[in-house]
Amino acid sequence: MTQALWQRQLREGLEAMQVSLSDEQQHRLLAFLALLNKWNKAYNLTAVRNEGEMVSRQLLDSLSILPWVTTEHLLDVGAGGGLPGIPLAIVLPEMRFTLLDSNGKKTRFLNQCVLELGLNNVDVIHGRAEDCKPKQPFSQISSRAFTALDNLVGWCGDLLANGGSFLAMKGQYPDDEVAALPAGWRVSSSHSLEVPGAGGERHLLVVTRAEQ
Repeated sequence: MTQALWQRQLREGLEAMQVSLSDEQQHRLLAFLALLNKWNKAYNLTAVRNEGEMVSRQLLDSLSILPWVTTEHLLDVGAGGGLPGIPLAIVLPEMRFTLLDSNGKKTRFLNQCVLELGLNNVDVIHGRAEDCKPKQPFSQISSRAFTALDNLVGWCGDLLANGGSFLAMKGQYPDDEVAALPAGWRVSSSHSLEVPGAGGERHLLVVTRAEQ
């Protein structure tokens, strides 16, 4: 019953968002959701427990930032249960994704997703953002329910390439967080996100260095 509900919700949600995916991609998204639901019962990967809300609040919410993902290699910090990194990797197979999280249980789950879903374009790193030493900085870094904006730029600023941007996913527009951004950083644009089936506000804040 759950699988049939998820299939319908995903199909209708993608249609409403005008996102066209192959049957194989939709199958992988639902396989990921089944994994997340299964592991969540033991590992507390996400606060969403209602199976009827999972497609909207996890898959469609992650895919709502697709129009702003423009890099060849994206870093997802505080990747947690793989949101938005895993859904984005499924629908953008030509791109590379690095998922970073300091929680060992969560990175074990992410590695299992990579293995079971055959995601050859995903790398998983277990560690803290401050300790991450990539060969080259990333032109885009995504963050969903990870931390406040001042922490995000403080912990991950060195991982962002010159001219790069943070894609910070938030609920209500975080006026206090924006006001607390340290000197040298700014919100270059903000976008209200429409997520089919999800109540409440959703926003994407694009954060860049102030001189850009």
